[in-house]
Amino acid sequence: MSPKSFFALAGAAALLVSCGSDSEGPPLAGQAAANRGEGEQLYYQAKQADDAGKAPKAIKLYAKSAELAPSAATSAQARFRQAQLLEQKGDVVAAFDAYQKVLERHQGSNLYATALKRQTALAQSAADGEVQTSFLGLKSGLSSEKVVGMLEKVRDNAPKSATASKAQFTIGELHQSKKQEKEAIEAFRKLVRDFPDSKEAPEGQFRIGKVFVAQAERGNQNQATLDLAREAFQDYLQQYPGHSRNAEAKQLLAELGGRNVQRTFDVAEFYLKTGEKESAKVYYRQVVKRAGSGQLHDQAKARLAELGER
Repeated sequence: MSPKSFFALAGAAALLVSCGSDSEGPPLAGQAAANRGEGEQLYYQAKQADDAGKAPKAIKLYAKSAELAPSAATSAQARFRQAQLLEQKGDVVAAFDAYQKVLERHQGSNLYATALKRQTALAQSAADGEVQTSFLGLKSGLSSEKVVGMLEKVRDNAPKSATASKAQFTIGELHQSKKQEKEAIEAFRKLVRDFPDSKEAPEGQFRIGKVFVAQAERGNQNQATLDLAREAFQDYLQQYPGHSRNAEAKQLLAELGGRNVQRTFDVAEFYLKTGEKESAKVYYRQVVKRAGSGQLHDQAKARLAELGER
């Protein structure tokens, strides 16, 4: 054999070896069949352990079976049963992730709908617990970031379903309970934008106004915050007339108007104390016009009279 022919054959052999050993490439037909056979055998071993009440062993074997032979007939059942056992064990995150693998890898399985339902229940339960502990001032076992990530997966797994809008609302509610006001507003706005006809959308729009009110009550009473709260409630009343919280929104709008008048009066008082009488008059006139009547109205009129304006 000539040297040229020898090196050509060697190169071809090396190429074949490299293709066969590439872990990211598809396995050879014989290897895939062997994996399926071993995966199914592991599944039946897992089932024996499961039936014998040996849950930890069964969980490990179900997981190994599903990973070894993802295309085997037993793979979806193995992963689903692994998730069930983890859920029974109370390992919420691991169970959620196992259900996620069912949804990602076995979309044609008759277990898909049940896996989605159980995953949704796990995420919602985790969120409810996190919200509750937040309001009580306690520390939950899961971080809010982890729970939000779970809810986002639930939302994205079935983006056209009612579970998606519920998950998005819960994301906003979770942020709100943590006083993460910017994130809460963004989440509720996404809810109203992406799911405007959902049953959660009206409450989401109302919550946007409530979060801005909370910001004002915590000291951020600049005019922009009050204006954003007012716009949120006005949008809520316009988009969702007849919703159960319409009366409350109207009351909050009235209170925001009162805060605005008080703020204007305070500005007028500041200018008066600093000797800026003409500027003070401008703001006192606004108080008189906006208030219409009441204590601030009368005080502003009295100040204007003191400044020579009748």
